[in-house]
Amino acid sequence: MEQNNKSYKLPELSYGYNELEPYISEEQLKIHHQKHHQAYVNGANKILEDTDSVDLKKLAFQIGGHKLHSLFWGNLEPNGGGEPTGKIAEYIETDFDGFENFKEVFNKTALSVEGSGWAVLAHDKEIERLLIMQIEKHNMNIYPTVEILMVLDMFEHAYYIDYKNEKTKYVDAFWSLVNWGEVNKRLG
Repeated sequence: MEQNNKSYKLPELSYGYNELEPYISEEQLKIHHQKHHQAYVNGANKILEDTDSVDLKKLAFQIGGHKLHSLFWGNLEPNGGGEPTGKIAEYIETDFDGFENFKEVFNKTALSVEGSGWAVLAHDKEIERLLIMQIEKHNMNIYPTVEILMVLDMFEHAYYIDYKNEKTKYVDAFWSLVNWGEVNKRLG
């Protein structure tokens, strides 16, 4: 019987490790990408190799970590930030009465993550509305019609080297890196 060689792989970044400075340092980004994200990829692949004793809870955690990090890297770009444009700007205006209010709600959501998790901007096709929510750890238990558009990693490993325990500064820095083009692309 031939063995299945399908496995998860760490995605390459579309920018260099030093290109997000001064908001995310080269050291922070390298450790986050090469060590933490790689650990989720390795963890998922290891569990999948042992088909006799797959622990679905651990597998979901590892795959969730990989998928959310992959979305996160795409949310960042060296010359990002500023106010959104295109379709996402229209949705933000309609659903949140403007960008400043949207940022305030998103920031509160991010800063109120207890322990480890994610702040998420999603789009619910059924009601044609943006939703801001939290994902605890990597538990991506969301409705099938909800598409994730943008995520912010609130695990301590995402910011501690650069910001120590000053999460607010990390969240504020995120807005200087947001890749609104990618968010618009995910919105379709």
